[in-house]
Amino acid sequence: MVDSDGPLVEACDEIGLQVNIDKTKYMITSRNIGNEGNKNIRIRDEVIEKVNKFKYLGAYVTSKNEVTKEIKSCLVSGNACFYSVQKLLTSRLIARKLKLKIYRTVILPVILYGCEY
Repeated sequence: MVDSDGPLVEACDEIGLQVNIDKTKYMITSRNIGNEGNKNIRIRDEVIEKVNKFKYLGAYVTSKNEVTKEIKSCLVSGNACFYSVQKLLTSRLIARKLKLKIYRTVILPVILYGCEY
């Protein structure tokens, strides 16, 4: 267990910040599967929750730096976006060029959000 009166609490007290335990979580990243540790972090008699994954700025971060969850999330979002404009894309009244423009401006950015080219 990590001491509750550690450097985090002292630094926060110095500048007048308060740690919100409900919004604070921690994650240990390691290349070795068995080297994660089971330390509990306590701040003023409250335990901070340990997590193996979380979403930060729209991207999933995992303790093993896996990207499969992030890719699946982008594909699910793209799929939902496609189904939201499916009637437009299957309409015979809309020209093919306009359908391609809808795909490139609405669906593709959702799927590729956060990807590096």
